[in-house]
Amino acid sequence: MREIKSINTGWAFHKGDTRHHKIPKKIKKDWETVNLPHTWNHMDGQDGGFDYFRSACWYFKELELAPAADEEIYLEIPAASLTAEVYINGEPACTHKGGFSVFRVNITPYINPKKATKIAICVDNSESKSVYPQTADFTFFGGLYRGVNLITVNKAHFDLEYAGGCGVAVTPKINENGSADIQIEAFVKNADGCRIQYRVDNTVADGTNAVLHIENPHLWNGTEDPYLYTLDAQIVKNNIVIDSVAVKFGIRSFHIDADKGFFLNGKSYPLHGVSRHQDRENMGWAITEKEHDEDMKLIAEVGANTIRLAHYQHSEYFYDLCDKYGMIVWAEIPFISAFMNTQEAKDNTLSQMKELVVQNYNHPSIICWGIANEITIGGEDPALIENLEALNDLCHSLDKTRPTTMAQLTMVEMENPLNRITDILSYNHYFGWYMGNVNDNGPWLDKFHALNPDICLGVSEYGCEGILKYHNDNPQMQDYSEEYQAFYHEKMLETFESRPYLWSTHVWNMFDFASDMRDEGGVKGRNNKGLVTFDRKTKKDSFYVYKAYWSDEKFVHLCGRRYANRPSDKTDIKIYSNCESITLYVNGKEIGKHNGNKIFIFKDVALADGENKIKAASGVLFDEMVINRVYEPDESYVLKANEAGNSGSNWFDTLELESEELQFPEGYFSIKDKIGEIMKVPEGEAFINGMIEKITAEMGMNISKGMMNMAKGFTVEKVFDMAGSRVPAKAKPWVNSELNKIKKK
Repeated sequence: MREIKSINTGWAFHKGDTRHHKIPKKIKKDWETVNLPHTWNHMDGQDGGFDYFRSACWYFKELELAPAADEEIYLEIPAASLTAEVYINGEPACTHKGGFSVFRVNITPYINPKKATKIAICVDNSESKSVYPQTADFTFFGGLYRGVNLITVNKAHFDLEYAGGCGVAVTPKINENGSADIQIEAFVKNADGCRIQYRVDNTVADGTNAVLHIENPHLWNGTEDPYLYTLDAQIVKNNIVIDSVAVKFGIRSFHIDADKGFFLNGKSYPLHGVSRHQDRENMGWAITEKEHDEDMKLIAEVGANTIRLAHYQHSEYFYDLCDKYGMIVWAEIPFISAFMNTQEAKDNTLSQMKELVVQNYNHPSIICWGIANEITIGGEDPALIENLEALNDLCHSLDKTRPTTMAQLTMVEMENPLNRITDILSYNHYFGWYMGNVNDNGPWLDKFHALNPDICLGVSEYGCEGILKYHNDNPQMQDYSEEYQAFYHEKMLETFESRPYLWSTHVWNMFDFASDMRDEGGVKGRNNKGLVTFDRKTKKDSFYVYKAYWSDEKFVHLCGRRYANRPSDKTDIKIYSNCESITLYVNGKEIGKHNGNKIFIFKDVALADGENKIKAASGVLFDEMVINRVYEPDESYVLKANEAGNSGSNWFDTLELESEELQFPEGYFSIKDKIGEIMKVPEGEAFINGMIEKITAEMGMNISKGMMNMAKGFTVEKVFDMAGSRVPAKAKPWVNSELNKIKKK
């Protein structure tokens, strides 16, 4: 029978550019001892500067291995970021390109039972021209961050090398009469003369392809009842079981309607949820089951019923949690942001997609395969379209039961043919943060739906930064305050509630996460759009407005507890709750009672000098906080003009403009042209580089190489629109007039 053993302790680790070094034959004295999971970027990948260590590093371990004559031993690596080369006793055993999927290698041929087996793994997270992701708004943590296992099996076994899968594919189908047929396909090795048999409860079948019939199936019904069956698959020889696999699966049906949204098991089931990155503060990607469990409990608490697992394949353990909790999952590969037009890069997207589908085929929680995210940032290209179509076709060839999807950038036009490559579609929209107004979201969605009434449309990303230390009574776009983030999400929930045609909505993001290229809002190395902080210790106010809309768990939450010092004798008190009425008390005295729905606001509540104890209650449920009446505004609550990532530069204001009217002379550049096109002309490249120097030096914004590559696909005008109030009013006409002086080729 197979044996799975973790070998996570006592690895020797060498940090450095080892790609051109000799394969290690023994542990060196200066090597560090580490336990897995492990990353070398858990600190420098979150501190900003876009300078975290990206290179090839060695992991080394010696083991005493002696397989029996009828056994094979496999090395299983659940993830190695971003590429890995495995050497056994100095011999190359395998190379894997892709930092998020399981891969295995049969190491039996390399083992000498009389000597210790030396395992050396070279893991490399440096920039690549052929492996995705190339660039993106998150840190690419290097390392063996999901541990390593040894699997000992009989020579006759369920295939461990077919795209990293478990060797068994289960496809439940619900019949018209309500019964279910469970179609089973097994992938086996060296199984001549063996019998393949299956059991679900008391129902049995055999053969490499078989069907099990269940007369009255218990359906997997989302968060309401996520019932799971277990398929026991066995390889039997001479009446002895020599290998077995247990596969959890769920029986469910779903469909998506362009007008009415998502349906689960024939009933309307609106999808509202969050996106998730897998990193944790001071841990990077090297997290354990404990951290996965904590994340899922928080997602369940907020009341989500769907998760977009972005932007890569997540841990098998977390997909299992999604099955167990009844979450509807969007699973995707890291074909993101920057397209690489080479055959090797295309092959990498296809191999990562195959691994994603094959390894996660049996999860009932997964209902779609995401083939790309914002991949048109660098522009559209026939080769890009061909790559997307190839991914779409591959998904359909591997899985006949699930649709494909894609997350589009806002700038992709509504009637662009790209929107018809996948079966369903979603857009990433940040109206109200990077550009426009939060109220622009609804009209955009309605216009798209009117122009494309047959396309199933969702919102794959939306959000805004909320940094706990910033507060004010008049929250504004891009002030980074907790109050604006809460206001923004209130408006987004209103937008979605009145648009049932949306097949799903996913908040960006459930948790703050590391992005070492960022330097924004006075916080380096972090994307602060989470509803929960990076360390998972604090639920922001915006968390609770979602809980009010989505959760059945009754609660009361007072907003603004971190806005403790208020420079006024009167203040508004806001409460989020899914109760029907709220009573407010100040310093033990009842102020009033409001009946309402989700958002309760008590206007102009009088404050006494000094400390004020605030209590909001509904029956036995209550929440309390303290507000201090002060006489001077607390300056720590406001983002300073000279802090990184914020506007406040005065250099535009010193410019003399002949006219603020925008001109677009034929044959010359303007803000209507893409940055990449402007930079193809020497004068244009010099101008753009000069602008970058000024922005970097005077506006406190770090323009990384990755950000620059993404920006090349935007027009200058679009960059200004996205920047919004972060640049002065004179910027657009001045830049346009300067570009008017540069002749096109």
